[in-house]
Amino acid sequence: MKCPNCGSEMAEGSLYCEKCGEDIHIVPDFEPELEHNMEQTIHTILAGLEEEKENVQRQKSTQKQKGKKRPGRPKKRHGKKILLAVILLFLLAGGMAGVIYSYYSVEFQVSRAVRYTASGKYDKAISCLHRALELDEGNIELIFSLAELYYLKNNKIEYEYLLREIIKSPNANAEQLEGAYDKLIAIYRARGDYQTINTLLLGSGNEKLITTYQSYIASEPEFSVKEGYYTSIQPLKLTAAGTGKIYYTMDGSVPSETSTQYTAPIILENGDYVITAYFVNDRGVASGVVSKEFHIENDEIPPPEVSALSGDYYFPINIEIAGDDENIYYTTDGTIPSYSSSMYTGPIPMPLGKSNFKFARIVEGVTGTVAERVYQLVMNTDFTPEQAVASVVEYAMRVGKIYDEEGFFDDSGASYCYEYQYVTNINRVDDFYVIAEIFRGVDGSLAKTGNNFAVNAYTGEIFRLQQDKRGKNVLIIIEEPVVEPEEDSDDEE
Repeated sequence: MKCPNCGSEMAEGSLYCEKCGEDIHIVPDFEPELEHNMEQTIHTILAGLEEEKENVQRQKSTQKQKGKKRPGRPKKRHGKKILLAVILLFLLAGGMAGVIYSYYSVEFQVSRAVRYTASGKYDKAISCLHRALELDEGNIELIFSLAELYYLKNNKIEYEYLLREIIKSPNANAEQLEGAYDKLIAIYRARGDYQTINTLLLGSGNEKLITTYQSYIASEPEFSVKEGYYTSIQPLKLTAAGTGKIYYTMDGSVPSETSTQYTAPIILENGDYVITAYFVNDRGVASGVVSKEFHIENDEIPPPEVSALSGDYYFPINIEIAGDDENIYYTTDGTIPSYSSSMYTGPIPMPLGKSNFKFARIVEGVTGTVAERVYQLVMNTDFTPEQAVASVVEYAMRVGKIYDEEGFFDDSGASYCYEYQYVTNINRVDDFYVIAEIFRGVDGSLAKTGNNFAVNAYTGEIFRLQQDKRGKNVLIIIEEPVVEPEEDSDDEE
């Protein structure tokens, strides 16, 4: 096919000449309504010509009745009029076809938009795409193209509006939806509007998007225990997706960032509770508030009475149970005590550093109310338990109990090892690290020998630690072995 303007060869179906840029108007197959409009127009023109012809005939008939003859020239003039009218009719039809094609063709409007965009005429390109969308309403790719044009014009309002139209459209496929969400999230991220991103993602119902942008989401906290009636103590855990903080109240009031922060399971003992919580992620986006009600009726098993209160300590102290100390179990890692936990048998030396004790009485399988204590013990000394162990090992080597730091004492493969147990105040004399001697068999089995050492936590002085008949600790001063100096002797002849 050749261009009617410059004569250059053109590709089949091309809408404009790539050489001279001239639009090519091809008469398409018309829709029934358009054909009807064309027929009506042609019919009107032909009706006018027929009426003109009838007028001429009436004039001739009138002239004959009057005996007058008209020259033949007018007849020729009317023939020319008819010919001109027919020519005009075809010209009009051709022109209308070109106009109709350009106005009712999506392809034509898109091609014009591409040309206008390439030349920087964004307003004209936008006009063409609007018309294309009128012809192909709901075409997602056209909406994307129109949105990008508004973005090029720096019209962020229309750009955002069209992207939101895409995510609401039932015509958008998964890839198009994800593309629209990605662009919208980029808009709000640039503004620092993380709350809108959170709302947008949670409203999408798209698990893939929610996973991809997990750090932007603040979902409501989840409760480990369903609300309702219980006949035993319930440890309630609160969790939320992402990183951030959970705040809660226990009286039904609306929580805020000044409320209690969730850090450990909430122990629901006897009574009624309304736990209300919400989550705030690291970007400051708050979730919705969720509230659940609980009614607990548990056979009353009171919590153990623990002597040492929670807090910071700078000297050793024993943790004791006052009053009835039977059937009491405890943990030091913050978990709820059970039969597999340690049983309380007497005073417990407070561990160095931070510790979280939980005590509970367990009767016939029912765990009573939990008593929790959190301690922080920091000694005011630079002498550490590790140094205390090393000093005991050195002593054992000096006295010949072992011959190396590994604790071997003969060729059997058995050995002695020394382990730190706890720090305590002994008889109000001073604070001591208690080190136990342990026998390690050839088979790797371990057994305490009963030999214990007390190392002063401030001076490093070593004592043997024993107990008298009443079970009271007694410090035994260690006497270092006396090593006789070797005498030099001269050989006499």
